[in-house]
Amino acid sequence: MTKAAPAAYARTVHGSGPGLLLAHGAGGGTAANYGSIMDGLAGRHTVVGVDYPGSGETPVTQTPLDLDMLADQLVAAADAEGLDTFAVCGYSLGGLVAIRAAVRHPERVTSLVLSATFAHVDTRTELAAAIWQQLYESGRHVLLAQYLTQLALSAPVLNSLTPAQVRAAAEQTASALPPGTGAQVDLVRRADVREDLAAITVPTLVIVTAADSLIPAALQYQLAEAIPGAETAELATGHLPFAEQPKEWLGLITGFLGRQQDRR
Repeated sequence: MTKAAPAAYARTVHGSGPGLLLAHGAGGGTAANYGSIMDGLAGRHTVVGVDYPGSGETPVTQTPLDLDMLADQLVAAADAEGLDTFAVCGYSLGGLVAIRAAVRHPERVTSLVLSATFAHVDTRTELAAAIWQQLYESGRHVLLAQYLTQLALSAPVLNSLTPAQVRAAAEQTASALPPGTGAQVDLVRRADVREDLAAITVPTLVIVTAADSLIPAALQYQLAEAIPGAETAELATGHLPFAEQPKEWLGLITGFLGRQQDRR
């Protein structure tokens, strides 16, 4: 069994049962991205999540982030909790972290669930991420939150809100942006796991957020097509399944993991 480096990131641990590691998205955190489904996941699994540098209780680092470091720290958290093998659930950027963990530690990862995930950004998504990073680093955080609201929510959900409600939500979001946002979004712009995909041998579910304006469904389907034997499932949601359709998202994750557990 390949051990990762010593655990250095703050981690969240819930539940009991087979291991399940959680990798969050850029500008998020374990609680922010998985909090709405955590109880459902922990009812069947020992759930372990880490927060990247600058999210949660993990300090900011001055070193640029890379996928290997994040993937190894995720596995190091599993080591610290005594988990020999585990499924990995990755959301958005966390999907790339999950993929890298599976490639670097193939004897330990039993299955993958990838939600709102991409193998690399296309020009449109790179532009969106560049604006995200620039607005964060300029300190225009309310404007950034409004921009992300427009990108991340599906049109029906966004149009169900009044402009005043959007403004209030943006102000709340702006106050909670993690200090590691800039570095995490920078990694989104640089990360590329296309060469990793053919090496994935474990059962994989790609959950496509079909109404996603930030990570278009086409990018998500390209990812799925390059992973041998990957299954796909669609959610009629924007980039935030934990906010728009948490019950349905949880059901897809636990249903897939349950089927893999039954087969073992």
